[in-house]
Amino acid sequence: MSDFRLRVVLVAGARPNFMKVAPILRALEARGQEFEWRLVHTGQHYDHGMSEVFFEELGIPTPDYHMGAGGGSHAEQTARIMMGFESYCQEFTPDLVMVVGDVNSTLACSIVAKKLGVRVAHVEAGLRSGDRRMPEEINRLVTDAISDLFFVTEPSGMENLRREGHPEHTLHFVGHVMIDNLFFQLEQLRGMSAERFPTAPLKQSLGHYGVVTLHRPSNVDDAETLSGIVRALGEIAAELPLIFPLHPRTRGNLARFNLRLPDGVTVTEPLPYMEFLNLWSEAALILTDSGGLQEESTALGVPCLTLRENTERPVTLSEGSNVLVGVDPRRIVDAARQQLGRTREGPVTRPRLWDGAAAERIVAVLAGLKSA
Repeated sequence: MSDFRLRVVLVAGARPNFMKVAPILRALEARGQEFEWRLVHTGQHYDHGMSEVFFEELGIPTPDYHMGAGGGSHAEQTARIMMGFESYCQEFTPDLVMVVGDVNSTLACSIVAKKLGVRVAHVEAGLRSGDRRMPEEINRLVTDAISDLFFVTEPSGMENLRREGHPEHTLHFVGHVMIDNLFFQLEQLRGMSAERFPTAPLKQSLGHYGVVTLHRPSNVDDAETLSGIVRALGEIAAELPLIFPLHPRTRGNLARFNLRLPDGVTVTEPLPYMEFLNLWSEAALILTDSGGLQEESTALGVPCLTLRENTERPVTLSEGSNVLVGVDPRRIVDAARQQLGRTREGPVTRPRLWDGAAAERIVAVLAGLKSA
C-alpha cells in the first residue's frame, strides 16, 4: 500500500470561513493517514473574538500560519494575500489548495495556486447573484473560472457551473459544510448553560423577539436606503421587539446620517458565534442582508427576511424559510407581518444533502485524487 499522503492547504480569511473549513478539517483528521494538511489564516478580517476559545468551540487547532494581511482597498488586500500565500506555498508545496466562499482571500489564493501549478478546490462553488456590483460576485466568478474541483451546496450551483462549461466530472454536489458546522455547534450549545451569555437576560425578558443583522455597503452606506430600513424596523418593533447586534460599519453610518434606531430595537455589540446562535435560533423572525444567515436559518426553519434585491442562495427561497424582500420599507413591513401571522407546524424540511455530512463527502472525493 502506498504511504503517499495528499498535501492539502485550506485557506480562511474571515470568521465565517473558519466555520466552513472546520468540518472539513475534522473529516481530514479522521482520515489522517491519508492526508497532510495545513490551515492558513490570511488575516483578511481582524477579529478580537477569534481567540483560542473560538477554535476550541469549532473543534479545530489554531491556524498553522497567520498571514496578517489586514485591511485596505480590495486591490491592496488581495495583493498582500497573494504575496504572502505564494511564499507559503513555495515552502509547503501542497498538492491541493482548498478555498471556501467568496471573500478576497478566496480569489487571491486560488490565483496564486494556479500560477504555481497547484490544483484548486472551491467549496461553495457555483453560487451566483447575477449582480456584478457585489465584490463577492466577482470573487466567485473568477475563482470558479480557474478551479479544478467544485464542491457545490445547492442545485443552482450545479446549473451555473454546467452553463459556464465546466466538465461534469469536476462537479460534486455535496451539501453544505456551513450546515455541518451549524449542527456541530448546536450540539455544543445544548451542553452549555445559556446563562453564561451576556444577552441571556435580554432574551429571557423579551421571550418573543426578532433578530436583525445589517452590514452590506449597498444597504448601510446610502442614507436614503438606510433611513428606509430604519423606518421599517420601527414599524416592526412596535409589534415584535428586535435585537440588533450592530456591525461597526452600520453603527458608523447611523451616526454619520444622524439616524436613530427606534424604540423597541435593542442594540448589542457584535456577538460571538455561539451567543448569536443561542439568540437567533429561537427568534420569531430574522431580518438580514447576510448570505450565511439565510442558509443557517433555512436549516433550522427560522423565518428569515433577506433585505436585498437578489440572492446567490435561491434554494433558501424555493425550499427554505427565507423570503427575498428588497429594501423598500413597505415591502419589509408587509412581509414581516405575513411571516409572523403564519403558524409553523411539523418537522423542518431542509434542502437535499443539508444533513451534516458534506465534509465527509468532500474528503471522500479528495481521497480519490490520490489514485488519479
